[in-house]
Order: sequence, then C-alpha cells, then structure tokens
Amino acid sequence: MILPLAILLYENLIPGTHLVSRLQDLGYRVQTVHDPRLLVEQSAREKPLVAVLDLFSTKLDVCREIKSLKNNSATAHVPIVAFADQTNSELQEAAYAAGADLVANNTAVVLHLPQFLEQVLQVD
Repeated sequence: MILPLAILLYENLIPGTHLVSRLQDLGYRVQTVHDPRLLVEQSAREKPLVAVLDLFSTKLDVCREIKSLKNNSATAHVPIVAFADQTNSELQEAAYAAGADLVANNTAVVLHLPQFLEQVLQVD
C-alpha cells in the first residue's frame, strides 16, 4: 500500500524537522522542498495529498508560490496548510489572500497538525 504524500516546504530546522516526524507518524510519506521555486513543479509531478508550507523564506516570496499552486490546473486542488511566526500577522494574511486553506503559527502547526490536516482534507 502506498502512503499518501505530503509536500513540506521549510528553511528553519525547527519546526521543519518536527513536522517531518509528525507527518510520518500520521502515516504520510514526506517530500521536503527547501527552495520555494521548485514547489509548483515538484507538486505537479509528485501529486501530493497536502502541502505544508513555511511562509518564511530567504529565497523567495512563498505567498507568490501559493498563488502559483492555486493557479496551476495540476495543483489547484492541493490543500495548503501554511505557517509563520505568530508575530507576523501580515504574512499570515497574505497567505490566506494567496489561497492557503489554513494558516497557523509555528507552534500551533506542530501541536495541532492532525486536526489541521483533517480540516483541510474534508470533502464537501
């Protein structure tokens, strides 16, 4: 049986490595992306069930990549859980505006990942 795939984008080791472990404990295969420029291409090729994205990046605007994911017919359906430092409400709002399905702070995404995944993966 093939486990569902989660794409995880992060630069900071914490919470990134914690999320890798949490996702694996929840039964996901995890493919990490460290360069946001590869996110859309990798998602279109690998067809993940969900994307978990750190909004902080020194390389590129992750919110722009979220918008690209949502505008690409091959990846528009992929639910996105985004996270950022809790003091960066502006970045969190930008992620929602770009198309993220759920945005949380760094601590909450690790602690409540199962509930967040359940929420974004619900089919109406």
